[in-house]
Amino acid sequence: MTSQLDYQGASAEAIQSHYDRGNDFYALWLDETRSYSCALWAGPDDTLRAAQERKLDHLATGARAGGARRVLDVGCGWGGLMRRLIDHHDVTEVVGLTLANEQAAHIRGFADRRYDVRVENWADHVPPPREDTAPYDAIISIGAFEHFADFGMPRAARLAAYRRFFDACHDWLPPGGRLALQTNVKGNNTRLDRQTVKDLLFIVDHIFPESELPWTSEIVEASERRFDLVSARNDADHYARTCQEWLDRLVAHRDRAVDLVGDARVTDYERYLRASVDGFRNRHLGLVRIVFERV
Repeated sequence: MTSQLDYQGASAEAIQSHYDRGNDFYALWLDETRSYSCALWAGPDDTLRAAQERKLDHLATGARAGGARRVLDVGCGWGGLMRRLIDHHDVTEVVGLTLANEQAAHIRGFADRRYDVRVENWADHVPPPREDTAPYDAIISIGAFEHFADFGMPRAARLAAYRRFFDACHDWLPPGGRLALQTNVKGNNTRLDRQTVKDLLFIVDHIFPESELPWTSEIVEASERRFDLVSARNDADHYARTCQEWLDRLVAHRDRAVDLVGDARVTDYERYLRASVDGFRNRHLGLVRIVFERV
């Protein structure tokens, strides 16, 4: 089993520096589900909330989580997926892992005995025991994989780090169990102008420290001999639209945001979201939704 000694991704301190900025701040510009990841859009008149709920349903369906006794949510955020699984997919119990204290506190504010939220690294996770089968019927991870390797690690080291995650998921699932994964990836348009380079490095240095985006090929390679690839799609355009929606909502509530976190932090987030819109539109960044099945 992987342990913290093997883990080479973002530290708890790095994660908390971003996500523990105040739940009220994020509530200003995220939708009501507080989904802080790419939505799944269905037309020009779609709403952010509907698109986020569609994304949650897409991944839950891909993981075959419907009716499951227990599902693991790796990187559970503010609990939007956990709540969706309980309320709309007839899941009996959901275990959620986050490294952000404020996210966990938010979940505990609405959770009952069907929810088990833990401030815990996946590398340290010990699933609740279950005698008759594997600990989990399905695993879903949205927007966490980006933090599983530190910035600047060479490809071989990233692959090793990602394999440890797939090894753990393989151990936690029964044969035929599914893992649904959504993550940002490096885009294949590597012709970046100087300003784009500065903006993307700014995101690494000031928004998501100690984190490195994978190449899509690294995800697939790291899963080999552990999981079969069931489906994959790249929705970069969907993330450009999502980030633009977040930016518009943040700007609309700028005065309140400044009251909560200060002008400098709001300015940083505006730059990060604008750079993200540009990065996804121009394919410097990608967004993959992948479903794997345990072999």
